[in-house]
Amino acid sequence: MRHNNNMIENKKMLVSEFRKQGYLQELNRQFLHPLGLALEVLSYEDGHEEFGAIYDYRTDESGIVFDLINSDNTRINDFISKANNIKREKKRIQKNRKKLYKYQLEPIKNKINNKINSSI
Repeated sequence: MRHNNNMIENKKMLVSEFRKQGYLQELNRQFLHPLGLALEVLSYEDGHEEFGAIYDYRTDESGIVFDLINSDNTRINDFISKANNIKREKKRIQKNRKKLYKYQLEPIKNKINNKINSSI
């Protein structure tokens, strides 16, 4: 990975932090679930957590949802808190990316993008 034409230190986040801060929830809710996929985290009695399987329901019409409509207030409030945390982080990081790179989401160069679009 590169950052400002410099190699960057490979920092790592614990899976438990990834889950607790809402990254797993929002990755699943915003990206994977609409595609019929879900990333699992396995939690062990000793507190260790690790990524598990990626579930594939792409051929199932009902797909995957968290079923928040049928959830209790505690669960809903937890979802809201995590979603808001990710929203704040995304806003903060995107501001910096826009300043550094002139974009928020890294574009695929036109030459490559044309190949992608023509193959769909």
